[in-house]
Amino acid sequence: MNSLIRIIGIDPGLRRTGWGVIETLGNSLRFVASGTVTSDDKADLASRLCQLHDGLSDVLHIHKPDEAAVEQTFVNKDAVATLKLGQARGIAMLVPARAGLPVAEYAPNAVKKAVIGVGHGEKQQIHMMLKVLMPKAQFVGNDAADALAIAICHAHHMGGARARLKIANL
Repeated sequence: MNSLIRIIGIDPGLRRTGWGVIETLGNSLRFVASGTVTSDDKADLASRLCQLHDGLSDVLHIHKPDEAAVEQTFVNKDAVATLKLGQARGIAMLVPARAGLPVAEYAPNAVKKAVIGVGHGEKQQIHMMLKVLMPKAQFVGNDAADALAIAICHAHHMGGARARLKIANL
């Protein structure tokens, strides 16, 4: 039996953490909301992580998702930047986990493949496909768009995950 499931996708970042909420019922997707939580780049790291935590907590409180999906971190050449991104990602995973939500993780290529059909694509292709998949979707900037794409990726993958879980519990 299909039931309505509200999913939040989170695109972690220390400056800007994008979020997007969708609802899925069977194969249909519906846009709910999207936005960006920002931190003060003049503040110390701990304060910035608190700002991200509090902002995401507010989003979860307002939109009440059932499940969460977070993009996995990629390693770049700057080790310090990678570490800071990892800390922001920790907040992106902690907030929904503390709210009792299951949290899935997806690689950037898996997100792109779920939305545009290939694992390597441009941001403009993601934006275009978001409008095709959810014509009423509104998003400002790449962070919110990426977060919606992460939520859609989870919607595509969660049916298989649930089926595997049911089989394991038999």
